[in-house]
Amino acid sequence: MRAALVQEFGPPETLVAGELADPVAGPGEVLVEVAAAGVNFPDILVVAGEYQILPERPFSPGKEIAGTVRAVGSGVAGFAVGDRVLAQIEHGGYAELVTVPEPQIVALPDEVPFVDAAAFGLGAITAHFALVRRAGLRPGETVLVTGAGGGVGSAGVQIAKALGATVVAVAQDEERAALARSQGADSVVLAGPSMRDEVLALTEGHGADVVLELVGGEVFAQSLRCTAWEGRLVVIGFASGDLPTIKAGHVLVKNLAVLGLQVSDYRDREPESVRAAIEHLLQLYVAGRLTVPVARTYPLEQAGAALEAVRSGSVAGKVVLTVDPVAAAAG
Repeated sequence: MRAALVQEFGPPETLVAGELADPVAGPGEVLVEVAAAGVNFPDILVVAGEYQILPERPFSPGKEIAGTVRAVGSGVAGFAVGDRVLAQIEHGGYAELVTVPEPQIVALPDEVPFVDAAAFGLGAITAHFALVRRAGLRPGETVLVTGAGGGVGSAGVQIAKALGATVVAVAQDEERAALARSQGADSVVLAGPSMRDEVLALTEGHGADVVLELVGGEVFAQSLRCTAWEGRLVVIGFASGDLPTIKAGHVLVKNLAVLGLQVSDYRDREPESVRAAIEHLLQLYVAGRLTVPVARTYPLEQAGAALEAVRSGSVAGKVVLTVDPVAAAAG
């Protein structure tokens, strides 16, 4: 089968197009023919050899896929050949075929195209767990979403609105600000030294009850300072590359909760929780309350260029690989 391969760890351009042996579905596994695969920031870390879980080389990266069931292993009862599915996996999505344990597979409604399914998976699941599981968002609260032009940030804006929150988005530039407004953000501020003051002004001094923080560095510092009393700040990532330190005095005097989120832990520890979250997200999509801003698609052979587009921040929205262009276009 065709695949984008990591033979040596390095920058995105070190990915090479190659061949791997076709996988076979073992007991409890589903063999999926991949139509589309989402491209995410953690994939860059995997290719660079900087992620916490690294398989033996050569291997194919890719943590979210959408496609069609090609075969099922013994003991699989919930899926059959030809079913449309999506899945969250540790690696292997940048390939024509991948085996997935049955608990990590979710049935895909006909109304959801493969490209959209691959695009909203990891980002939307991360935002959902951040808002619902970690922060315990309540209707009527104010949510601050940093990095609002990316996949997680975009999903965070929409899901928070769908759950009854007032949303303030933090964008890198005017293009991403426009995207956040189009997805329902009540207010948008640009990242910068005045961010904290602007958020406090927009919330009449109250601050944000919940913060989804994806950027790190100075944006994290500003976010902590404009979190409301007894607010919850969820640390999701460090897109800036600058890992922040926490000033414990802010946490103490405002009774803040600073929470971490590594969503793949839930995939491995509580697959039923991930399945429930995905099914809720699919309901929101079908109802028209969640959209997926797919900024650009690339063929499998250009996986390195797709990763570089994400790494450079040159696209506002989600990047997707069309592993099977015909199936992706049709479905």
